[in-house]
Amino acid sequence: MHNLLSNKIIILLSILAFSAAQDVYGQVSARDNYNYLDFQRKSFYFGMTFGTNFPSFRLNQSKIFIGNDSIQVAEGRSNGGFNLNMVTNFKMGEFFDLRFTPGFAFSYRSFLFNDVDVKRTEAVFFELPFYVRYKSLPYKDKRIYAVGGLKYNFDVANNSNARKAETLIKISPHDFQWEVGVGMQFFYPYFIFSPEIKYGRGLGNILLYNGALNESKVLENVVSQVFTISLNFEG
Repeated sequence: MHNLLSNKIIILLSILAFSAAQDVYGQVSARDNYNYLDFQRKSFYFGMTFGTNFPSFRLNQSKIFIGNDSIQVAEGRSNGGFNLNMVTNFKMGEFFDLRFTPGFAFSYRSFLFNDVDVKRTEAVFFELPFYVRYKSLPYKDKRIYAVGGLKYNFDVANNSNARKAETLIKISPHDFQWEVGVGMQFFYPYFIFSPEIKYGRGLGNILLYNGALNESKVLENVVSQVFTISLNFEG
């Protein structure tokens, strides 16, 4: 009897607490989130993303690298670039979005050998990213979010004459990456502004081995990685 009464009291208190929380949230939403409520009625919206990227390579040296007389240092370096993407955002309930952001990324990546010999590679990527985004509750027309997903990259500049030189390390034009990031939404009357930071890593080896090139022989595999800072304008 005592346990039954205790359970009823706990259930009653839980219902009252939930009702109070809903009432408070409703008041806060109506009073402090005017612009958010306008966008909340939309099931999907579009936009543009402008960003800067810092791509590089993660290198794993091969057994040939050990004891190699001509190459003692082999590293990947980032030279920076910029992104231009479209945004298509579909709402999946109150807290989740499905995002598709196709576009282009222009960047430079380098291989550094012996601290002086830099093999610089210019790339123009056509990107197909798919993300799932989780968003917090809004507060005064602002909220934070986390985003993660997969991205396919195709290097449209891969077949240029400059990239076909026999003295350059060959990299596959196809690359799949996972990406994670965080951002913050600012709701304005006519658009949503969202600064965002993401980190991505390749899912596989993109090195095209060339046994005639010493710089290629000292590498076991090459994996892409990129750090991106983006400014999203949606509405």
